[in-house]
Amino acid sequence: MNFNFPLLKPIRILLFPVSLVYALVVKVRNWCFDRKILSSTVFNLPIICVGNLAVGGTGKSPMVELLIRNLRSRLEVAVLSRGYKRKTRGYALAGEQTTALDIGDEPMQFHRKFPDIAVAVGEERIVAIPQLLHDRPETDVIILDDAFQHRAVRAGLNILLTDYSNLFTRDWWLPSGDLRDAPSSYRRADVIIVTKCPEGLSEEERRSIVMEIDLRPHQQVFFTSICYGDPYRINGEGVWRRSTTKWKCCWSRVSPIPRR
Repeated sequence: MNFNFPLLKPIRILLFPVSLVYALVVKVRNWCFDRKILSSTVFNLPIICVGNLAVGGTGKSPMVELLIRNLRSRLEVAVLSRGYKRKTRGYALAGEQTTALDIGDEPMQFHRKFPDIAVAVGEERIVAIPQLLHDRPETDVIILDDAFQHRAVRAGLNILLTDYSNLFTRDWWLPSGDLRDAPSSYRRADVIIVTKCPEGLSEEERRSIVMEIDLRPHQQVFFTSICYGDPYRINGEGVWRRSTTKWKCCWSRVSPIPRR
């Protein structure tokens, strides 16, 4: 369980009963999807889902950007996000006059960095995907940002991210912990990426994490770290300064441990 702020620890402990109710609701929902009581829609083009099991930043946006950089030279890529904290509702496709108020901060970041690809938002992905394909029929692949819990759409590839400092295996349900989905949901992932690892992570520790996750035969796990670029000024010679960082992924792979 991740208590980042000591002052919040007593409050989170008191909210433990709420966590049990939340867990029950999520488990019933997942059970309904697993038993096909609730249906998942499959679209006739590749869909890549990037998500996590916990709230908070695990590196989803940098991972989406990494996928864009690797795919856009060969395919027509589109990104679909929910559009958190925007002032609009429903489906919206980013254009020349779009602002962060229209689509949200992170989709706007994608749009500015990659103006040649389609960036859209929509609360209901199952509704937004046909609209996106209508607006951009040349689309070859759609990347769903933060949609691992959105089971109404069945992705062809599920990429699950978990923070090295707060693995989903050591966390607990909201609001006592940070989990918004069942830890067992990791089994739906095809690729699991442990993000924000310290440099020089030993082979022994990587294998220990793989054993803790209990990797399924069809899954692969990767370990990534953040490599910061040099800070730079973005407002000319003015007094106010702001530094940004470039994100780069340093990969290492650990194969599944054979089961006895």
